[in-house]
Amino acid sequence: MEIIFFGTGAGIPSKQRNVSSLALSLLQEINNVWLFDCGEGTQHQLLHTNVKPGKINKIFITHLHGDHIFGLPGFISSRSFLGGNDLLTVYGPKGIKEFIKVNLKISESHLTYPLEIVELMDEVVFEDDQFIVTCQKLDHKICSYGFRITEKDRRGALLVGKLKEAGINPGPIYKDFKEKDVVTFPDGTMIETMPFHGPAKKGKTITILGDTRCSQSVQPFVENSDVLIHEATFDQTKAELANKYFHSTTVEAATLAKNSNVKKLILTHISSRYQENDFPQLIKEARDIFPNTMLANDFLNVQI
Repeated sequence: MEIIFFGTGAGIPSKQRNVSSLALSLLQEINNVWLFDCGEGTQHQLLHTNVKPGKINKIFITHLHGDHIFGLPGFISSRSFLGGNDLLTVYGPKGIKEFIKVNLKISESHLTYPLEIVELMDEVVFEDDQFIVTCQKLDHKICSYGFRITEKDRRGALLVGKLKEAGINPGPIYKDFKEKDVVTFPDGTMIETMPFHGPAKKGKTITILGDTRCSQSVQPFVENSDVLIHEATFDQTKAELANKYFHSTTVEAATLAKNSNVKKLILTHISSRYQENDFPQLIKEARDIFPNTMLANDFLNVQI
């Protein structure tokens, strides 16, 4: 599991930071990549990474401000030429369906793959055998969401010694014991596999918030995350400005992480008013409260 940042700036692109977009690479888990937001220039940013557009099969849009969606029509269109043949599902607030369909219609873009657009209504966005994605509305000028991606606990290691003690010799049957809840033998005997596995492997939880005023009311949603990705548009001296424009400061994000038993905090959505010489101060403000904090930059890779 890996997080790759394509854009970490706020509002408009700058020489150092493109606008919002990041990927959660799940190549080892499910051989797919999930994209979160798709600001202008995201396609170009992808060219500087190893992420293949054809592997992106889900896009989660936090909100409909331009710096989070203006790259979406281009990506959807180009995917047809970049090896994307399977279903692409886009999740986002009400209005995302109209935005995509109007752009595709007016540009006369014809897709070579099926496209599904889901406007968020329920808390559970997506669930399969390995992952569950939930969402929560945030405090922003327009409807903005946070996404919590939870990897379900995995089976523990197969206890080969215990199988041998039970008279079950090595062979193809071991694969069944690894993958199934119950194994049926040729004579009809049925054996539950759980006693032959070690402790379950705890899944990881990644929480990605869209633009938001920082509020402790979101604490239950981000609680116990292995990684929290939170905007920090402003430094601590501009708390009043952050509140006025429905954004957060470094200190507010760090305080939320501290109070929520988060393991790692990654700050993103940094205003273009801050240049490279300002970054040490931004990270210091957060680390004074929550030491395990990173300040994201474009193309940062974080292994989970």
